[in-house]
Amino acid sequence: MKRAFFKTFLVTLLMLTPVSVAWAHFGVIIPSDDIVSKEDSKKIDLQMKFIHPFEGHYMEMARPKAFGVMVNGKKHDLLPTLKKKTVKGFSTWEATYRIRRPGDHVFYVEPAPYWEPAEERFIIHYSKVIVDALELETGWDAEVGLKTEIVPLTRPYGLWAGNVFQGIVKVDGKPVPYAKVEVEYYNEGGKIKPPAEPYITQVVKADKNGVFTYAMPIAGWWGFAALNTADFRLKHKGKEYPVEIGAVIWVKTREMK
Repeated sequence: MKRAFFKTFLVTLLMLTPVSVAWAHFGVIIPSDDIVSKEDSKKIDLQMKFIHPFEGHYMEMARPKAFGVMVNGKKHDLLPTLKKKTVKGFSTWEATYRIRRPGDHVFYVEPAPYWEPAEERFIIHYSKVIVDALELETGWDAEVGLKTEIVPLTRPYGLWAGNVFQGIVKVDGKPVPYAKVEVEYYNEGGKIKPPAEPYITQVVKADKNGVFTYAMPIAGWWGFAALNTADFRLKHKGKEYPVEIGAVIWVKTREMK
């Protein structure tokens, strides 16, 4: 009788105890357009933030360490163009860039390390997005040379909802076998309601060659974050902690009408 009472008490206690949910963190870099044709405005607005994309929960993002664009194999520093913007009480960043030449533009951002007390580690998400400019369609698979990076095998623009996206996860330029990749939909306005927690963050694993595959079911922006542990540690209050490095790429799909 006592054992049965204790078991019932324990189950009730666990049900009533608040559970801390660890949502997936994503570095975000999203342009106002992913395809700039000859008839379009050549001005691109870019948003950079650190959020939980599906839930819309923001986190503080300090001024990035690097922000730039690579065009035709050449990098251009855009860090001076950054402007701070406060959203829901948190710092985000934005910039405007004018397309001047044809060729795919690979925009990238390296944030300052983010200290996550709940997980006792730092987080650095190296994020990028590709904008096709003036119909040349070359350069989308070029490597920026980030500490960790997703190199697309699928052209990351001109995609319909339902298309498959493939990429190679790399750290220090080398493929990462069986890397874990988290996938989230940028759920603006919270229009999509998940039936259960596992629907929020999709999880796939790369194969032995570091290649992963995911089919995007609806139109909008999709974030892919390949997570690994850095080969260095950072200090917080005199103690060293591990660093999660994420290779993040953003891809847009549209409904076929």
